[in-house]
Amino acid sequence: MGRQMTDDHWGKLRQRLLKTVGQNNFTTWIEPLDFAGIEEGVAVFHVPTNFTGNYVGQTFSDLILHEFAVAGHEVKRLLFKVAGKASGRKSAPVAAADHAGQRVMRAQPARGGEGAVSDLYNAPLDPRFTFDTFVVGKPNELAHAAARRVSEGGPVTFNPLVLYGGVGLGKTHLMHAIAREMRERNPNANVLYLSAEQFMYRFVQALREKKMLDFKQMFRSVDVLMVDDVQFIAGK
Repeated sequence: MGRQMTDDHWGKLRQRLLKTVGQNNFTTWIEPLDFAGIEEGVAVFHVPTNFTGNYVGQTFSDLILHEFAVAGHEVKRLLFKVAGKASGRKSAPVAAADHAGQRVMRAQPARGGEGAVSDLYNAPLDPRFTFDTFVVGKPNELAHAAARRVSEGGPVTFNPLVLYGGVGLGKTHLMHAIAREMRERNPNANVLYLSAEQFMYRFVQALREKKMLDFKQMFRSVDVLMVDDVQFIAGK
């Protein structure tokens, strides 16, 4: 059995996660996690929202489980619970992830027809990020127009489309909007949206398990591949 996990140990583990995922991802996704302890091989975290728990479970579970193992703690999966309200009501579990990053609670069926990419690999889409809620201005009107064109489906003169800009200018918003629009227009389309970190974790996992052919087949089978923060892959 692994040694007892304390808040101090979790603090050191968080610092290693910070170096790996970067300040922006850490502030948005890792910092809100409230470590509640390890129960029979399950690391329990309180999270502020369902969306946070689902996203962390799908995107960072492999990395967090790896860091637990490096620190000498036997953790088989992660469990996320929405933080209880002042009434003291027991919080309900949101989602759990094992070493393969699988959601073992509230699993979603694959979208689309035969061979569709499972939601296991899709990062969750924020319902707030749609074209209707995107604020168009001079700095981003070209990006917005290109994103609109891609979301309509069919051949385009620019492939791939790369969205470039500073922090907070709406790149992720547009990507979520494209994915949502394409899925609504064509439910049978295989649209895969994931972060660059998630892509790299899957790649490393495939190497480790000698499943590179499966990895290649999955990404070659999609109709549209969307990678957020693709600069993360630079140099790797």
